[in-house]
Amino acid sequence: MARKKIALIGAGNIGGTLAHLALIRHLGDVVLFDVVDGLPQGKALDLFEGGPIEGFDASIKGTNSYADIAGADVCIVTAGLARKPGMSRDDLLATNSKIMKSVAEGIRTHAPDSFVIVISNPLDAMVTLCKRETGFPKNRVVGMAGVLDSARYRSFIAAELGVSVHSVHAMVFGGHGDDMVPVRSACTVGGAPIATLISDKRLSEIEERTRKAGGEIVALLKTGSAYYSPATAAIQMAEAFLLDKKEILPCAAYLDGEYGFKGLYLGVPVIIGAGGVEKVIEIPLSADEKKQVDVSASHVSELVSALDKVLAG
Repeated sequence: MARKKIALIGAGNIGGTLAHLALIRHLGDVVLFDVVDGLPQGKALDLFEGGPIEGFDASIKGTNSYADIAGADVCIVTAGLARKPGMSRDDLLATNSKIMKSVAEGIRTHAPDSFVIVISNPLDAMVTLCKRETGFPKNRVVGMAGVLDSARYRSFIAAELGVSVHSVHAMVFGGHGDDMVPVRSACTVGGAPIATLISDKRLSEIEERTRKAGGEIVALLKTGSAYYSPATAAIQMAEAFLLDKKEILPCAAYLDGEYGFKGLYLGVPVIIGAGGVEKVIEIPLSADEKKQVDVSASHVSELVSALDKVLAG
C-alpha cells in the first residue's frame, strides 16, 4: 500500500515543524512548498538527513512548484504574512487574501481530492476564502484554531491544579481572536466540573489568558509568533483524517444551521475521520456561553465582510 501524501503550503517555522512531526509520526510522504527558492529545499534536505536517526523512511521533498503536490491526501496551508506593527487588519487581509487565492488555485488544480487544513491568519477569513476559491465541499476545508486554543486552556488549567494535561478536558468555541469562548460548562478535570475545583475569579483570569495566549508568545519572542503548538494542533487534525480516527476536535468548521448559524466558519466541535469534517457536534451551552458565541460569530461576520470589501477593490 502506497504511503499517504501530505502537502505543506508554506515552509516557514510552522511548515518546517509540520514536516518534522508528519515524518516522525510516520503519517506519510511530505512535500514542502514555498515561493522562496531554496527555503523548502533546504529544510527538506535537513529533515531527510535525520531519517536514519528518527527511523522514518518516508520521502520529503522541497519545491517551488505546485505541480509537486499532485495527488496529496492532505494539504495544510500556513502561507501568509504575520501581522506587523502598524499594519491594519485590512492591510493584512489585502496581502494574505492574494496569497490565499494563489494557494487555493494551486490546490484546486493539483490536489483536487485533498482535505485542506488552513492555519493562515486572519484564520476565519482565510479559511472562508480558501473554501470559496477551491470550490471544495464544506467537509474538505477546515480551519485550525479550536484545537490550539483548547490546548492552551487545558495547559493553563493543568498547571493551576498541578495535574496531568490528560486529566483535563476542555473546548474553546468561536472565532480565532480575543473573543474566543472557553466553554467552562464543558470543562472537566478527572470527571469533576472545573467550577468545583477553581474559583470563579481565578477561572476568569485563566480564560482571559487563553484568549490572549497567542499575543503573550508574540510579546516574548518579539520577532515572531507561535509555531510549535499550532503545528502540533494541525497535525492532530491531519492524523484524525489520515487514520480515520473519528476524533472529536474543536475546529473552524463551515456551519449550515448548527448552533443557529448558516454559511459561516466558526470554531465548534466536529468529528474528523476519512470523510473529513464528518459531523458538527452540538453540545448544550449556558445562556451566557451562547451569548458569548453569538458575539464572537458577529465579529467573524464583520471580518468576512471586510474581506469582501478588500476583494471588491
